[in-house]
Amino acid sequence: MPSLPPCAELVPGVSVAGRLDADHIEALADAGVRTIINNRPDDEDPGQLPAAEARRLAEARGIAYHHIPFVAATLTREHVDAMAAAVAAADKPIVAHCRSGTRSSLVFALTRMREGADPTALIAEAARHGIDISALPAIAARLG
Repeated sequence: MPSLPPCAELVPGVSVAGRLDADHIEALADAGVRTIINNRPDDEDPGQLPAAEARRLAEARGIAYHHIPFVAATLTREHVDAMAAAVAAADKPIVAHCRSGTRSSLVFALTRMREGADPTALIAEAARHGIDISALPAIAARLG
């Protein structure tokens, strides 16, 4: 039986998770998730579910799927723009994922900073879920 991946709800309707496998997508669909946002580049890890296959599985279960891949060193304003647009347009609940949940938390926090959220509060919220985005202010400054 498919099991849900560990998810951290950062705000109502938006959660982050680590690696998703095919069984996780099935379990998320059964749990009512409406949108998946994948922040992992393909081939980041051996055996990783390719984005095209994840999209096929998600869409077959009625889940909208967005692929916005990056690693910390390649994160750009365009990634933040794409994440903001995906979250704004998405049916909730949303699960954004990467290898551990950290990148997804970070890019979501950057979208929230644009809306005036306090970076210290965003860092604290992620930390309550065991996610370290303490680099948020430095990354926000780098991105301008």
